[in-house]
Order: sequence, then C-alpha cells, then structure tokens
Amino acid sequence: MKKTHIAIIIVIAVAIGAIITTINDASTYVGFAKAQEVPGTKYTVIGYLDKEAAMDYNAKANTFVFTAIDKEGEKSKVFYNQPKPQDFERSEEITMKGFATDSAFVAEEILMKCPSKYNEENQIAGYETYQD
Repeated sequence: MKKTHIAIIIVIAVAIGAIITTINDASTYVGFAKAQEVPGTKYTVIGYLDKEAAMDYNAKANTFVFTAIDKEGEKSKVFYNQPKPQDFERSEEITMKGFATDSAFVAEEILMKCPSKYNEENQIAGYETYQD
C-alpha cells in the first residue's frame, strides 16, 4: 500500500470515531416521566421552576435542590451539585441535562432562559422609537 492510502484510511477511521462519539454524547429531550422509565440514562428535560415549592442550597455540601415542572406538567425534585445559579428565581425556562433516579432528577448541567430586558414591560417610560 502507498503511504497516501494509509493516511486516507487513518483519516477515515478518525472521522468515524468522532461521529460515533458525537452520536453517543447527544442527549434526548424528554419529560420527567420518560426519564424515570430508564433511570441512569442521560436526558435533557426542559421545564420551569415551581415557584411555590421550596428551594434549598447547602453551601457546605454544594448542593442545590428545587422542584421543576416539565412541559407536560409533571413535577419532580431536582438535585444539582453546583452552586445555585444567579437570578435562578427569575428564569423563564430551565434546560436540565442529567439523569433520573427512583426519587428525583439529578441535573449535571443547567441552562436558563432569563426574561428579556428588551420586552415591552421593561421599556423606559416615555421613550418612543423613531419610525419613518
């Protein structure tokens, strides 16, 4: 075999490995009920903070516990082993990546959608935009 053929085979093998790794790392969007059907499997759940339920942050153990409601209306206790995100109570939507256990959802990563500072409620009083 020529050196170019060997190099091409190596490049193809590396590309296939990268694709397989990416596919295995991709998580699936589900609700809490579906995540609890297969405990331990990584899923992504999109939901909202249950503002009526208590939140608890333990600084010594570095754990944050709260209750979330998914898009199907299912409630679940969520454990997050990181500090409480800033302005967490103001979030409009929470994307939680993690896995379910028999009693709760363990979030490994949390992304928040915060309210826009550009919506009508937050405009400065008396400010009008220029229109042609």
